[in-house]
Amino acid sequence: MARPMNLKTSISNHNRPIAVWALFGLAGFVLLPWHATPDGLFALRGLGELIGGHDTSSALAQVLLHHRPWLLGAAAALALALVCAMRAPSRTQGRWLMAAGFGGAAWLMLQGFMIGGGAGGAPPIDTGAMRPVQPGFGWGATFVLAALLVLGAFGIARRGAFRGDLFVASVVVCSGGLLLTFVAYPVLSALSGAFLDDTGRFSLQAAWNRVGTERIWGVSCLAGGTRCGVAWNTLLLALLTGAGTTILGTLMALIEDRSHSRWRRVLRVLAPLPIITPPFVVGLGLILLFGRAGLVNQFLEWAFGIPPGRWFYGAFGVWLAQMFAFTPIAFMIMRGVVQGVSPSLEEASLTLRADASRTFWQVTFPLIRPGLANAFLVGFIESIADFGNPIVVGGQFSVLSTEIFFAIVGAQYDQGRAATLAWILTLFALGVFALQRGLLGRRQYTTVSGKGDAGVPMPLPARLRRVALAVAVPWLVFTLVVYLFAFSGGFVKTWGRDYTVTLAHFQTAFGFAWGADGWRFDGVAWQSLWNTVRLAAAAAPMTAAVGLLIAWVLARTQFRGQGLFEFSALLAFAIPGTVLGVSYILAFNVPPFELTGTGLIIVMCFMFRNLPVGVRAGAAAFKQLDKSLDEASLMLKASTARTLWSVVLPLLKPAVVASLVYSFVRSMTTVSAVIFLVTAETELATTFIIGRVGQGDYGVALAYSTVLIVLMAAATALIQWVVGDRQLGRRGVAVTP
Repeated sequence: MARPMNLKTSISNHNRPIAVWALFGLAGFVLLPWHATPDGLFALRGLGELIGGHDTSSALAQVLLHHRPWLLGAAAALALALVCAMRAPSRTQGRWLMAAGFGGAAWLMLQGFMIGGGAGGAPPIDTGAMRPVQPGFGWGATFVLAALLVLGAFGIARRGAFRGDLFVASVVVCSGGLLLTFVAYPVLSALSGAFLDDTGRFSLQAAWNRVGTERIWGVSCLAGGTRCGVAWNTLLLALLTGAGTTILGTLMALIEDRSHSRWRRVLRVLAPLPIITPPFVVGLGLILLFGRAGLVNQFLEWAFGIPPGRWFYGAFGVWLAQMFAFTPIAFMIMRGVVQGVSPSLEEASLTLRADASRTFWQVTFPLIRPGLANAFLVGFIESIADFGNPIVVGGQFSVLSTEIFFAIVGAQYDQGRAATLAWILTLFALGVFALQRGLLGRRQYTTVSGKGDAGVPMPLPARLRRVALAVAVPWLVFTLVVYLFAFSGGFVKTWGRDYTVTLAHFQTAFGFAWGADGWRFDGVAWQSLWNTVRLAAAAAPMTAAVGLLIAWVLARTQFRGQGLFEFSALLAFAIPGTVLGVSYILAFNVPPFELTGTGLIIVMCFMFRNLPVGVRAGAAAFKQLDKSLDEASLMLKASTARTLWSVVLPLLKPAVVASLVYSFVRSMTTVSAVIFLVTAETELATTFIIGRVGQGDYGVALAYSTVLIVLMAAATALIQWVVGDRQLGRRGVAVTP
């Protein structure tokens, strides 16, 4: 007598992941709200809203009670996948899984955009009793969409791709879906707005009318006029900042690694400051020095009778602030590059009777060229994306980032103008990125191999060491002065008029008291600080996890489209933060991905803005791990996921921790990417400080900045203590005779 077949016995171990994900999607279809709920999932009051609510009910209730039969397509696709799980693994099974997963996901997105993407008129398709515009996707739709993508990925693996590994296929497809949704889609959606006229129709003339204006491309300054166009302002400022920060950063890196100067300790203290400091804090410190009420203007008035002026506000002030803010980043890049130069190559040159100067310029310098290109690229992109310093010390000097901001939040809300300016900013960044790749080409600069290298790094040539110290030491002293002023500004009553030491600004921002109901946090800055810490803490682990998974796939797997996949993962680095922020506010302001005004959109912006750092950190770490470690685990019949979790991940702790801390700290201090996304309920620390600066309340702004710097310094010190310095088994620098 035949034994009755049930679901459990009919699904083999090889097909169990397929069944689990199909059931996961069906659970989201039946149990979770299909559309986004205004007050969040936990604000629902019982099963009544989940079943009978018009927009808060599950997809099953939407079909049965609210006449939305088009949602059944997703359920049918999940049911088909569940049936496929009962068949033996084969290419035919893979074909049906691909049809179910990708077909269901495509149908879900199609109905979401066609029904939910309207603007208040009649919907593009006949929806019967449905309203013209339905809400955006909620948790139910998100769970179903994720399950369908994973099932489609399983189908690709069953067809023979990714060596039949279900886990690898799902990582690639889901990561690609996230990059498409939160990088490519918003950026392309926002940039496409440049080619739409006021009626929403495609028009190249509209784009030309916005871009071909005197304010953007004017060159009247070359003929005696007062100002040039904002595009030229931005480009020239970025070139000067990129070149200046690269030169200074390189000189300081050479001093730190190739000399015994006493200034090495100062360099190690100043190095993390730009990462743990909001980008506009240096500008505030410079205002205390050179502003109308600054010490320099006060001294000039007292000594020479020169009345205080606004000479500092403008191009020079912005460039100086950016040099202070971004030079230490170039230093950290170049420090790693200089440390990576193999001493044995320099010793070989010296053995062949070349002097120190010739060895440096013909051996050492060519090997640090990639670092110079990367440092310049970072300085250039940081400059064009910088919003804080131009808004604080720019005065009448306008750049593209501030123009985009005022096009969105100004009196004339002009999405088309913002998109046009974003195009220019993006083309500048991509142009420099392509130029860098073209100059470096496919040349090899490998200097660290698996062989031991205990050579002694060559000290700097005497003339170069004197030049480096003559340039870097005054700059370091100036940097210390600026940061001391930035710290001290929050401890005086009114800078420039009353220097009485006080804690009133800290009390205003972070005051608290004990009351009948316990501790009462009545400072005006508490809410923005809690929001920042909460959202940054949510984004950091997701950034590290997705970044390391992408890096692992790129390092261990070969597949079609890998180059495009890697480019998409690193695209957010080449896209200025201002452009990404504008893209999010324009793309996610309407269904089906209606996220504007929520904390989730800020978390996603944090995550994908910092994702390239996690990818880079993971890629560097994976290059140091022999593939035989993975292969040994797989030969012992461990799954790919188990190998990654139990073998690879413990060896990546430095990269994991570095990615976590960097993403957390950068999320805490970023401003250009999120200035458009915050609301009264989701205000962040940096936007709060910018608002106080706009009101002229420098005391509270500097007090808040001091608290942030101390908080981030503690986090950075902790990570440096846990991870430690990189050890390459080399001896110290030879002492210069």
